Amino acid sequence: MLFAAAPFLCAREVTYVDVAPILYKHCAGCHHPNDIAPMAMLDYRETRPWATAIRESVLSKKMPPWKADPRYGTWSNDWSLRDSEIAAIKAWVDQGSKEGDPKLLPPAPVFSTEWKIGKPDAVFSIPPHTLTPGGPDEYEQFTVPTNFTEDRWVIAAELRPGNRKIVHHAHVFVNAAEKQKSVKTDTAKDPQAEYAQWLVVNENKLSWIRPEAPVIDDGCVVDDNSYWPGKKPRDAEFGNWGMLSSYLPGREPDIFPEGTARKIPAGSNFSFQIHYSKATKKPEIDVTSVGIIFATEPPKQIAKRVDLSNFFFLIPPGNPNVEVTECHTFKQDMYVTSLTPHMHLRGKDARFDVTYPDGRKETLLFVPHYNFNWQITYRMSEPKFIPNGTRLAIISHFDNSPNNPLNPNPAEVVRWGGASEMEMMDGWIEYLDALPGVMPAGQSAQARF
Repeated sequence: MLFAAAPFLCAREVTYVDVAPILYKHCAGCHHPNDIAPMAMLDYRETRPWATAIRESVLSKKMPPWKADPRYGTWSNDWSLRDSEIAAIKAWVDQGSKEGDPKLLPPAPVFSTEWKIGKPDAVFSIPPHTLTPGGPDEYEQFTVPTNFTEDRWVIAAELRPGNRKIVHHAHVFVNAAEKQKSVKTDTAKDPQAEYAQWLVVNENKLSWIRPEAPVIDDGCVVDDNSYWPGKKPRDAEFGNWGMLSSYLPGREPDIFPEGTARKIPAGSNFSFQIHYSKATKKPEIDVTSVGIIFATEPPKQIAKRVDLSNFFFLIPPGNPNVEVTECHTFKQDMYVTSLTPHMHLRGKDARFDVTYPDGRKETLLFVPHYNFNWQITYRMSEPKFIPNGTRLAIISHFDNSPNNPLNPNPAEVVRWGGASEMEMMDGWIEYLDALPGVMPAGQSAQARF
């Protein structure tokens, strides 16, 4: 029975006084004035009109929007409700949504408009961007120089939209300065580079794969089977691949594990990628910023990230269950600290499975009901040891049928592209190298194997 954990609730009256601490802890983070949720839940007067909707949302587990299957992994940022908390909310509404004695209420949380990471050591902002009211959503990219003359180590980053009414989601990447290339006298062309350039179409600040490109749904035939030609998955410490922070509904700032930091090389730029929604139907202005906090000393370990992707899938029209995979074998001992599946509007579910060198298999994360509106980074309660030679498989499914309420057009053939109406199949893995004699913060000896 779903609510067996709280049978006492049937034996006494449940009032707002009983459920307010639950709402404060699990809901008010978004449901407070001037934030992303459409209503506040900080007092009885604000909450009572929504009582029935709250009951239905928690019973269906639509809210809070935690998508991980509880059978796999434990997560430090798990904000889902316990069965006893769901039962309390159900009983409160079923009994008439009464207020109770307001003198017994705990203090409501206070939410600051200041930075969640505390006062940043540095803030970098895009130039003011004006959004016109007509036409489709906009996908903009902005480059902002850091002007760093030396490498800097960052322990926290927070991406903040200047105008939450129009910023649907946003990412900021670290683009390392390109090293000076020597002049080549050999003018021979690189066929692989030419082919990679031919594959992608760039138009109006958006990119997508050419429709006639080869189709590879099963990226696990061989490792990195569906990655971009001439490239391999790279972590955020090297090259110009590293995402530093993201803004998504309900997502917390990027705070790296204790004793670790992310490197921003000297001369780097920040590349902002922002999806602007035109839901307000009027002119708007946005100045999105990223705030960062520097490490006070060099880190014990470098916070790294590797992105795995399938770029060559094809989703047929009307198909409710298209499987797309990608695999990668890790070449070093490591500790995984977080996992993030990324798809767009047709994303249905995502699974991260590993096969260890001894043949043992384990599911690290399963998201059975993926939702583009809630792109969650799942942060492990303890760093997960992954030995050299472990193969990671990302298995995702897409629903391009009319039964998918988010589907913009089930009659379309869908391939990889930057717009939300197109698709992506990514897995973002944050990790630490496993160094001899170094145990990551929060890691228990038993968790290594």
